[in-house]
Amino acid sequence: MLCAGSCGDGADDASARRYHVDVHSHGRPEQVRVRHVSLELRLDFTTRVVSGVARMQLERAAGSSSLILDSQDLEIEAVTGADGQPREHELAAPEAIMGSRLVIELAPGDQEVAISYRTSPDAAALQWLLPEQTASGAQPFLYTQGQAILTRSWIPIQDSPGGRVTYDALVTAPAAMQVVMSADQREQLAPGRFRFEMGKPIPPYLIALACGDLARRDLSDRCAVYADPTIVDSAATEFEDVESMIAACEQTFGPYRWGRYDVLVLPPAFPFGGMENPTLTFATPTILAGDKSLVALIAHELAHSWSGNLVTNATWRDFWLNEGFTVYLEQRIMELVYGSDRADMEILIGLQGLDEELRHLPDEEQVLHINLDGRNPDDGMTAVPYDKGAAFLRRIEHVVGRPRFDAFLASYFDAHAYRSIETGEFVEFLEDELLRGDQEWAQAIDVATWLNAPGIPEAAVRPRSEAFNRVGDFRQRWLAGDAEVSETADWITHQWLYFLAEMPSLSADQLTRLDEDFSLTGSGNSEVLTAWLRLAISHEHRAAYPRVEEFLMSVGRRKFLKPLYEGLVKTPGGAEFAKRVYARARPRYHAISRRTLDVILDYQG
Repeated sequence: MLCAGSCGDGADDASARRYHVDVHSHGRPEQVRVRHVSLELRLDFTTRVVSGVARMQLERAAGSSSLILDSQDLEIEAVTGADGQPREHELAAPEAIMGSRLVIELAPGDQEVAISYRTSPDAAALQWLLPEQTASGAQPFLYTQGQAILTRSWIPIQDSPGGRVTYDALVTAPAAMQVVMSADQREQLAPGRFRFEMGKPIPPYLIALACGDLARRDLSDRCAVYADPTIVDSAATEFEDVESMIAACEQTFGPYRWGRYDVLVLPPAFPFGGMENPTLTFATPTILAGDKSLVALIAHELAHSWSGNLVTNATWRDFWLNEGFTVYLEQRIMELVYGSDRADMEILIGLQGLDEELRHLPDEEQVLHINLDGRNPDDGMTAVPYDKGAAFLRRIEHVVGRPRFDAFLASYFDAHAYRSIETGEFVEFLEDELLRGDQEWAQAIDVATWLNAPGIPEAAVRPRSEAFNRVGDFRQRWLAGDAEVSETADWITHQWLYFLAEMPSLSADQLTRLDEDFSLTGSGNSEVLTAWLRLAISHEHRAAYPRVEEFLMSVGRRKFLKPLYEGLVKTPGGAEFAKRVYARARPRYHAISRRTLDVILDYQG
């Protein structure tokens, strides 16, 4: 019988027989399901094309005759069966958001097909960078970003988080370059020729590849960092606590099941803070603050090894199952490694951002179990699944107590290991394994309100932070001209963010003094710099605009770009400035960032 999740590696057949209707995939896995993909790929930096073969091992229901895959801007050159003979296939016209349906007619005995194909030079998942867009400038660079539904632009596949696969790959690249993937590197066969294998079933959006001029530094027996040779040593210092983070999470939530945990620091064009690709987190260089104050991002991506990679949202409307759990685990890791004061600041900064975003989101986008029919799943990637999801779990912990909740989470990860589930399946497990008919607990938690009502329930747990209280006192004294700048000498990023976020309306002289006192325009901390630039933009503090332009031209992380461009277009003189900068910067941004920013700036090409 076919399985909704994995039939092995911890998923039991009886519990895994649900099928999940994914409105963002053409695939029909209840008929024919892809179980394993073998890739033979060649990376061509001249044409910006990946070409090769995807061999797929199939599992077929009785009477099934068609394999249906997702494809976006792919050129399908040939499809053959295991006997080497052609198979009839049809690539449908592309649909908005979804791409094209690829239908392959199978022979009666087919358990395998091979698809020869080429990507488009503009494939949405692939970003080809010129040497000058890297730190050392020595080699070009390529990386993939599959989440949410972009893997179909570089691999023809059933591109749904509910369609888990194992994979192996043989990749050929220029001889001087290093290839890494979200898998075990089995061997380097020759210069520029690498073989990989991922033996645990993962959702297709986690198949990932990068290629460039990379150096490696080991952090422990199972952890290493890869980065441009010019920054690899500073990255290794910044991430030296990664092994402690893994040990802390294992102690509380169960074993780390992926073998290695390595981190790849990408060039600045990467649109996200991090991406939790199994065995190889992709990370933005903007977290290299020099004081470990931004390593919560690494804790977050590590936490995905339990929530998101091990237990995955089956559809994108269940995205909170990935991110809400992961933010909660991230904050627990930070508490275990760096103490409760640090964790409380992390939580409050997250809630501060959530509160701000909720003021602008329509009610239907404020719910955890969001309806994304007819929409790009990226539209649901707001602060809601992240910080409201984590707040929901903190509420459960508060009601039942931490020891009971920790035991529940460990059993949840174990029971659903290597599976993709929907929100309803989580609710069933919560009721069966934790609440067990306890009406008092159920009423206090109020699951339905958290999942389906807008806003944040009044019962949400908000910690207190003495560190933030001291920052608030300092802010008031600074505004009154009665504070010493030296008092901020030991502040970490979160204190600076709280200091700037709660500023009242400032005069031109106060803005100038703020920058002079704390050297904000020259900050090398991207989080602090963005907070300052947002404040400067909202006050049309033109002295900061050269730094705004420089930052927008050098960073591709959507978290920073979106609020800066949004702030600019809201001011009388900012829109023209923003459009001028965007016209120059847009080619440097990933397709994911461009899609968001094109709307903000009404970009017409």
